[in-house]
Amino acid sequence: MTIVRLGYVAMSMKLKNASPSKTMTFSQFEKIPDRDAAIRKLERIALANLDNTLRLLKHNVESNIHFYRLTSRLIPLANHEELLDWNYIKPLKDSLRAIGDFTKKHNLRIDFHPDHFVLINSKEKDILKNSIATLKLHYLLLKEMGIDHTHRCVMHVGGNYKDTESSLERFIENWMHVPSKIQQMIMLENDDTSFTVEDTLYLCEKLGIPLVFDYHHHLAHHTNPNWQEHWERIVQTWKASPLPIKMHISSPKNDKAFRHHSDFVDSDMFFRFLKEIKGSIPQIDCMIEAKRKDEALFQLMEDIKNRNDVEMLDGSTFLLK
Repeated sequence: MTIVRLGYVAMSMKLKNASPSKTMTFSQFEKIPDRDAAIRKLERIALANLDNTLRLLKHNVESNIHFYRLTSRLIPLANHEELLDWNYIKPLKDSLRAIGDFTKKHNLRIDFHPDHFVLINSKEKDILKNSIATLKLHYLLLKEMGIDHTHRCVMHVGGNYKDTESSLERFIENWMHVPSKIQQMIMLENDDTSFTVEDTLYLCEKLGIPLVFDYHHHLAHHTNPNWQEHWERIVQTWKASPLPIKMHISSPKNDKAFRHHSDFVDSDMFFRFLKEIKGSIPQIDCMIEAKRKDEALFQLMEDIKNRNDVEMLDGSTFLLK
């Protein structure tokens, strides 16, 4: 038997006026003549984002949702080249600690997924430098929350640059420039255009990184359709992790836009995956990447509640019989 626990990404469709991703562009920042006043406005936006994050976590607890992806846009302009003197953490310490305390009190799993511009395998030194700076931001947020940073940040491998082998080897070379604390934070996922499960496994096994299997991405991009052949290797990449194995689940928008995420999750598609892994692991945490966010989670639970091969445990968790 395997416990399946569902989570969702960043925004709630049920909780109103609770965006954790309010922002300010640098052009808007520049229009404020008093720089200190502009920075205070940035801080107010960041504090509002953190306040809404705590509201979302409270919503999750009330809904028996134990797994949640934080937005990477909590602090606008945090690493902008014109604001490197801004100590953005200092005014946010109390709010970050409140999020961490609530998370630990209710035993929630939270993590991040930085945007696509974080490229460890970039050919450009400046892009690698900026990527590490962005990852450092995520590390500092977790540190101030008091959350163990280990395996809390999932990334794609990066750019393919029309040469898969060289791009993989460059990831390994550039990985040596990533501070060890940040290395410990990283998980890698297979993507839908450039790096297959096999490609990603190569890096994960070589560098000791957990692999987050994205089933939809695999269906969209693979050389060998039989992902089951690699499942035990995927599981083994998690053997040193303090967290349960994680995967991503989403459904194609339609046949033409197969790579795009649908509003909801196709339960039949999901269970084709679950039937293959049932009993191979004690627990799997499944991050739903659907346009309708927590609504997609609630709908998926509604879709499967009458199945005879599951036992419902709470609002986001069930047991595969």
